[in-house]
Amino acid sequence: MTMTLLRGRLLSFRRAPLSLADSESYFYETDGGLLIENGIIAAVGTYTDVKARAPAEVAEIDHRPHLIMPGLIDMHLHFPQMQVIASYAANLLEWLNTYTFPEECRFVESAHAQRIATHFYDELIRHGTTTAVAYCSVHKTSADAYFAEALRRNMRMVGGKVMMDRNAPQGLLDTPQMGYDETRQVIADWHGKGRNHVAITPRFAITSTPAQMEATAALAREFPDLHIQTHLSENHDEIKFTSELYPEAADYTDIYARYGLLGPKSLFGHAIHLSDREADAMSESGAVAVHCPTSNLFLGSGLFPLKALAGRQKSVRIGVATDIGGGSSYSMLRTMDEAYKIQQLLGERLNPLDSYYYMTLGNAEALSLADRIGTLGPGTDADLVVLNAAATPAMALKMEVVKTLSEELFLLQTMGDDRAVAETYVAGVAMKSEL
Repeated sequence: MTMTLLRGRLLSFRRAPLSLADSESYFYETDGGLLIENGIIAAVGTYTDVKARAPAEVAEIDHRPHLIMPGLIDMHLHFPQMQVIASYAANLLEWLNTYTFPEECRFVESAHAQRIATHFYDELIRHGTTTAVAYCSVHKTSADAYFAEALRRNMRMVGGKVMMDRNAPQGLLDTPQMGYDETRQVIADWHGKGRNHVAITPRFAITSTPAQMEATAALAREFPDLHIQTHLSENHDEIKFTSELYPEAADYTDIYARYGLLGPKSLFGHAIHLSDREADAMSESGAVAVHCPTSNLFLGSGLFPLKALAGRQKSVRIGVATDIGGGSSYSMLRTMDEAYKIQQLLGERLNPLDSYYYMTLGNAEALSLADRIGTLGPGTDADLVVLNAAATPAMALKMEVVKTLSEELFLLQTMGDDRAVAETYVAGVAMKSEL
């Protein structure tokens, strides 16, 4: 039996905040104790109370005055795009053809996939991200490297081998049968092994023929508990091209609906330019629209109407994500800083409680994994991040005048990055300090 007692300020959400004044939406303890046993949170509360319940010989780590929260969750990013980030292009389709597709061709080589996997997980941990949902390349070797590294680090990760059989270089194409067979093999090899979750992953409708979409539908029927991830309505040229490829569909969202891919475990990256009909279909199915703010700004794709979608009568479930490498930062703090600015441009407000809810419990709920991650609740996985709001000289100077929790959270979101992450725990094990 391994037990550890962490001491520090604790913050964990109970539900989505209704306003900045909604203190009932979260648990906050100024001198908290978190008892971890074999990778699971055993007790949480005041330090005095939790210390009294712990064995006398328990190992104790004091993180005061830092803030201990559930580990951050990234709902959408691309594992093979670490060397694509910061590539200059005019728009999504040019960026894909010029940089992304050539880079992803390299992942046919196991050694390259394994090397990038090591760097990928290092960056997640460095930035306080303990769970992510990633696209691998079309090659099974990339999925094997991704899941093997997740298993080695005991991280709860979601990912999938991309399926794509058209409109890409020959080195990135499978076939409907190959995409089906290799996805089935990835599921057999990795799903449920350690903390791994395999997602069925057609890249997007542009790169899948109707025959491949049928194969995807067959996988969704065979494995109804698996996540499905793809892209939707990222920019206007993409939408126009997709509509030309599937003229029988009412709209982009209807393509996925026709193949049975709309459901509560369906994750749609971007979903910026949805019609009312599409938003209704998303809402009625329980599908998730995943907001990727740094990517949307970097590629000029558009301004995601987060508040409008979440606040409509038929509300749409929302997740948030970095979208590396179209996204420009691995940091969920930087991501939510850009999300805040997008809502400002749309005349809406995204308060700090909203941001931290989305990065933790909100994304866990969007993944249907809130029973395991996203909170500091007893019995859940001890995936944690320790945040230091005075991590840089400029942040420390600002902290001199910070008076409230929400002001501190906003400072971390606005000025924070990997330097503000004092430690990252995966299943109770300190990981960042070991990098």
